[in-house]
Amino acid sequence: MNLDLNCDLGESYGAWRMGADAEVLAHVTSANIACGFHAGDPATMRATVAACVAHGVAIGAHPSLPDLQGFGRREMQITATEAWELVVYQVGALAAFAHAAGTRLTHVKPHGALYNMAARDAALADAIAAAVRAVDATLVLVGLAGSELPRAGERAGLAVAHEAFADRRYRADGSLAPRGVAGAVIDDIDAAIEQALAIALNGKLTCIDGTPLQVRADTVCVHGDRADAAPFAQRLREALDAAGICVTALRPGPQP
Repeated sequence: MNLDLNCDLGESYGAWRMGADAEVLAHVTSANIACGFHAGDPATMRATVAACVAHGVAIGAHPSLPDLQGFGRREMQITATEAWELVVYQVGALAAFAHAAGTRLTHVKPHGALYNMAARDAALADAIAAAVRAVDATLVLVGLAGSELPRAGERAGLAVAHEAFADRRYRADGSLAPRGVAGAVIDDIDAAIEQALAIALNGKLTCIDGTPLQVRADTVCVHGDRADAAPFAQRLREALDAAGICVTALRPGPQP
């Protein structure tokens, strides 16, 4: 089977540094680059695009709610029109950096609260999908597996990728357990790898309440803001390779 391994990267800002992007890029196949609203800045965007090109990693935009102080993880009340504008603005900015580097974007994956809101709100998901299509109809829209976001992408005629998480616990309805809930983040690398392999090989995992859950995964996420992101990415990639899974990047969809 084929599976993409993606990571949220480019989340440094000014003099503040986050993550070990160069080390992580050696092990993943797609990168979701912050576009300045929850993290990142023009210099970081440019440098991260260049690093992705050097490593042969597919480049995606990681648009967020405008929340630098909260790292994009606080929900905000926004209209569908505002969501469309936020996404077009951020995706367009990263697309310009990719073009300047002689390459192009492959996908778009909303970040944090925007991602989770769009997973359950069909109107918001439709606005995000429409924004992605308006920028480039060949971009792949990445969303929480089985949620409103990939469904909206399909309605908009976009290629979609259902995403699963190695290091997050799920609730029985398929949503991610909120980060404030004890055990919602899987800090132990072995446990996170075990969950990723269960998803990749069997399409199932055990929820935070102990119930089983069927999960589709076209791509699995490694969070770049983990303190151990680089060794986690390396060990996860090695485990997927050893299991006979073909780890390969997302590819742009067909031109409508």
